[in-house]
Amino acid sequence: MSATATVSRPNPIPGVSFEPGTPALLVDEVSKVFSSRTGVFTRMRGGPKFSKRVVAVDHISLRIERGEIFGVLGPNGTGKSTLIRLMSTLLAPDGGSIKVFGFDVVRDEAQVKRLINRVSVEASFFKKLSPMENLIFGARMYGLDGKEARREIVAILKRLGLDDRSIWTPMEDMSRGMQQKVAIARAFLTAPVLLLLDEPTTGLDPHSKREVQAFVREIRDAHDATVLLTTHDMDEAQALCDRIAIVDVGRIVALGTPSELKQLVPMPDGREPTLEDVFLALTGRTVEEAEREESP
Repeated sequence: MSATATVSRPNPIPGVSFEPGTPALLVDEVSKVFSSRTGVFTRMRGGPKFSKRVVAVDHISLRIERGEIFGVLGPNGTGKSTLIRLMSTLLAPDGGSIKVFGFDVVRDEAQVKRLINRVSVEASFFKKLSPMENLIFGARMYGLDGKEARREIVAILKRLGLDDRSIWTPMEDMSRGMQQKVAIARAFLTAPVLLLLDEPTTGLDPHSKREVQAFVREIRDAHDATVLLTTHDMDEAQALCDRIAIVDVGRIVALGTPSELKQLVPMPDGREPTLEDVFLALTGRTVEEAEREESP
């Protein structure tokens, strides 16, 4: 059965009711605009300032079914992280709505927080503490049994490639890539039904990337989770995602399975196009060029 098929499944969290066929995530015409002050000051203090309007998310709509691994693919600086923050209740949309299993992220914030977990490239920790100590703290915040959580933490960290010594090494002495693995372990520990991964493999070597990607598939298959991830890594999106939304300048320019997206761009030499070819054809620039344009 396709991961995008609508099926009737048991409710993922006891005490939380879902209508049959309720999508895991429904994003309807969502927008987010930021303003920054700029301009030239006169000699008088508090001289003229001008407001610069930045549209980070521009009327985006998505429907993600339960059990999908869904990718939001695009260059850095084009609204992917803002979209994740909107989904995870950290920001409120300026327009439109977002629902997680039917719960509105603004009106039903408490219920939504029970259903999701988020991993981002700027994940924060108690730097003086070890991965084990950080994750035990997180487990207690979620009301998990300490003894059981400790066993689960060891299993997850080893599954992600940490050895016994690293599990007890202070976070401040670990590489950024290793810290990212601990952030991923923290999200997996709570077994969310919707896992939001913001550039989850940034800073990881190719072997560690494959470990994380395998673990993402495992949490979907073994724990009935739905996964949304943002990435600018074309190969990762193709290898991992059931469907992909290509985003540029805050807008979705194409959405479909990897094979459907490639069919949009027939190559003159007859070879199979890559997702990089698709992005170039739809936007007129490569991902690297787009990132340079978006950099301050």
